[in-house]
Amino acid sequence: MDTTVFTTIESEVRSYSRSWPTVFTQAKGAVQTAEDGTEYLDFFSGAGALNYGHNHPLLQKALVEYITSDAPVHSLDMMTPAKRDFLQTFSDVILKPRGLDYKVMFPGPTGTNTVEAALKLARKVTGRQHILSFTNAFHGMTLGSLSVTGNSMKRKGAGIPLTNSSKIPYDDYFNGETEDFMWLERVLEDSGSGVDKPAAIIVETVQGEGGVRAARLEWLKQLSDLCGKHEILLIVDDVQAGCGRTGTFFSFEEAGFTPDIVCVSKSISGYGLPMALTLFRPELDVWEPGEHNGTFRGNNPAFVTATATLKEFWADDSFQKGQLAEAIATVHGALEQIAASVDGASVRGRGLLAGLHFADTEVAGKVAAESFRNGLLVETSGPDDEVLKLMPALTAPKDQLERGMGIIAAAVAKVTGTDVAYQPETGALAAA
Repeated sequence: MDTTVFTTIESEVRSYSRSWPTVFTQAKGAVQTAEDGTEYLDFFSGAGALNYGHNHPLLQKALVEYITSDAPVHSLDMMTPAKRDFLQTFSDVILKPRGLDYKVMFPGPTGTNTVEAALKLARKVTGRQHILSFTNAFHGMTLGSLSVTGNSMKRKGAGIPLTNSSKIPYDDYFNGETEDFMWLERVLEDSGSGVDKPAAIIVETVQGEGGVRAARLEWLKQLSDLCGKHEILLIVDDVQAGCGRTGTFFSFEEAGFTPDIVCVSKSISGYGLPMALTLFRPELDVWEPGEHNGTFRGNNPAFVTATATLKEFWADDSFQKGQLAEAIATVHGALEQIAASVDGASVRGRGLLAGLHFADTEVAGKVAAESFRNGLLVETSGPDDEVLKLMPALTAPKDQLERGMGIIAAAVAKVTGTDVAYQPETGALAAA
């Protein structure tokens, strides 16, 4: 494989290609094939942009039919049949069954676009400028999104001070020794605290990049109640945790509250095509026409695959309660077995946004590298890359999930020198 052009012409900013130094030529389902013929199980899924795997045949068929029909591909915010079908399907299949009354905004094609739109809207609605976000949060790479991100390396790349935002403790930041909301509740109620009321609080229900930390559902509900009490808008960043990754379409569904604003991207198109939504309560729709626009809001092929995805997987609860629930049980069952074999290891996350945390911060990176050598794509997460982060396709067959978990178990055994017990339901002992 000739990789010279990537190292001589492409910027030093590249990262994933350093972890996985191969050239991928084919991708189908949960498998990618390299130029030399090596097959890799994909437990990365395009950082969560490929929840339904690579080139799902039903979505591929809809896409091919559309792009060969001479229908509009690029349309900014003009009206097209593809956009109409998506909006109607999203309303009928996702919003109405969940009792959600949201306006849908197309802010631009990426996750950071929807976050920027949400922050801008919150400030416009409230007339306040400050935003609160959480320790270890990640919300994107543009300046507004970086201002509410916790990662110091990402923030440093901005090159200027990141202002109008403060960080507050995420769930269990004090290991249960101090109530997380104690300080915030006190200063909001104290007129002499000197702390201005924020426009909004933005939260990830599961911090994907921040170490696969999953907030307790009761903590999320308490946050929602606090925001409601003090008339602070609550923004849920569901860019990575949404579209089914935690087991329900939106990651906040089981927590029993309704956010004021929701950021959606990554797998909303179903096919890995760029697309993002900002959802908000109708009374927050105070935009002037053209006040927040962008050239690539109208990606009609993405509307087409998104519509096909919603109809195929979310028109009823059969996928959620069937294949998806089984996949989650398979992965978490394996993770619990592996973690129980290694001192200081623990399982993190929710649904198929899951992780293995190691007390030794060197372990996760070595396990990821060893897994790659044995045909599995899996990344690390957390401030010190101390968590092995798993994001397999929601549609991955059980045998592939078990094979991938077997590769991880063997890698953990090799790296830690520990006897790792993993017994898949359908096979023999994977690592010992």
